[in-house]
Amino acid sequence: MTSMDEKQKVLILEDNAMMRSLLQTLLELENFLVTGPSFPLDDPIQLIKDITPDVILMDVNLPGTSGLALLDQLRKMDELKNVKIIMSSGSDKKQESMKAGADAFLMKPYMPDDLINLIKKLL
Repeated sequence: MTSMDEKQKVLILEDNAMMRSLLQTLLELENFLVTGPSFPLDDPIQLIKDITPDVILMDVNLPGTSGLALLDQLRKMDELKNVKIIMSSGSDKKQESMKAGADAFLMKPYMPDDLINLIKKLL
């Protein structure tokens, strides 16, 4: 857990640049420290290890990899076991996401308040 004055880190893994930018702005306004890398990513797992986010907001469909496959890999890593992972998709992938180890699932499109409230609840 972070101290009260340390910003909590959110990593956005979203291939749609406009969506990524909107999410980054929204979360920064809520006082989160946000990273939203461009795709394709060479090594998403190394990026996650380097950033050590508190929360990952990840699209189910990512270029070059499946968000669900990446989620499965992350859940097998002890050093990342406390990271909260929210999966999102325009199609209903909630059951698959939760089975793979997601802490939550958001169906696109969703309201900004739904995301903010969910992140705060998970933290």
